[in-house]
Amino acid sequence: MTTRWKRFYQKQMEDAKLRGLVESELENLQLGVQIAKLRAAEKLSQTKLAAKAEMSAPKISAMENEPRNLTIGTLIRVAHALGSRVEIKFVRRKRPKAVAHSGQGKR
Repeated sequence: MTTRWKRFYQKQMEDAKLRGLVESELENLQLGVQIAKLRAAEKLSQTKLAAKAEMSAPKISAMENEPRNLTIGTLIRVAHALGSRVEIKFVRRKRPKAVAHSGQGKR
C-alpha cells in the first residue's frame, strides 16, 4: 500500500537537485551512525569515547548527529579510541535510468 507520504516523497525525488541534497545528507548521516554503533558495541558513552579520543563530548555528539567537515585525523583518533581503523574508498553512485525517447528528434 502506498501512503500519501510515500507518494509525496517519490514525487519530490524526481527533482534531481532535491534528490542530490537528500542523498548527500544520507551519506553524511551514515558516518555518524557507524560511529554511534561502534561506540554502543564498545559500551562507551559519548563522554567516555571523548576522553579516550582526547576530544570533547559535544564533538563526539556532533560527529554522530551532524557529521560535517571532519578531518581524517579526527576520524582516525575516534577510530583508534574505538579499537577500529579508518578505510576510505570511492564508490560509484548509481545513475538514474535514462528515459526512453520516442525516436523523434532533430534531423
